[in-house]
Amino acid sequence: MKRLIVVGIIILFLGSGCSALKKTWNAITGKDETGSAQQLAWDGMDAFEDGKYKEAINNFQQLRDWYPFSKYAILAELKIADAHYQLEEYEEAIFAYEEFEKLHPRNEAIPNVIYQIGRCYYDQIDTIDRDQTPARKALETFQRLSKQFPNDQYARSGAEHIPKCLKSLAGNDYYIGIFYYKSKHYKAALQRFMSVLSNYPDVGYHQEALGYIAKCEASLSENEE
Repeated sequence: MKRLIVVGIIILFLGSGCSALKKTWNAITGKDETGSAQQLAWDGMDAFEDGKYKEAINNFQQLRDWYPFSKYAILAELKIADAHYQLEEYEEAIFAYEEFEKLHPRNEAIPNVIYQIGRCYYDQIDTIDRDQTPARKALETFQRLSKQFPNDQYARSGAEHIPKCLKSLAGNDYYIGIFYYKSKHYKAALQRFMSVLSNYPDVGYHQEALGYIAKCEASLSENEE
């Protein structure tokens, strides 16, 4: 069964390439793509399916580097990114996915690639008191996916992750607002709480923000008297 799954995945990524370039490359390197390239593809997919992601990366990198004009090379590029993602090596995964998108902008796997870029950022979202770059980048990526491929299943999956991104960003503004309020920087605090209302409605901080807005305005009025 696993072999059939691997076969199916490989077939999805096979495409016609420039045969003249392939023959020239094979003549220079002395490598036959129909044998060794295919074997590397099998080995890479077997390792990937077994959760041996570093071994899979090694196989796919050899495939990509030794047989760049092989019909299996595009599969190798994508699976390298997938393996890095599985290893939680998010920077490497993002780089590989973005390179794939640049090189193959019309490939049918692009919706999945954009989704995976978003997941790389999404999986790094931390608590509201930490840097919100992952939440912001994830949000931007999922929104881009929805805009480019509104009817794709990956766009729908990405949309399901957007609320958590918004809640994290809202929570960060709320957290900073609390800090400013306790430090008696009421104008700065008010701006943060207003941001929660205007930019992130209905994600869980609305009522709390309203309460602190009233407190900030009251404190500012007292200071003016």
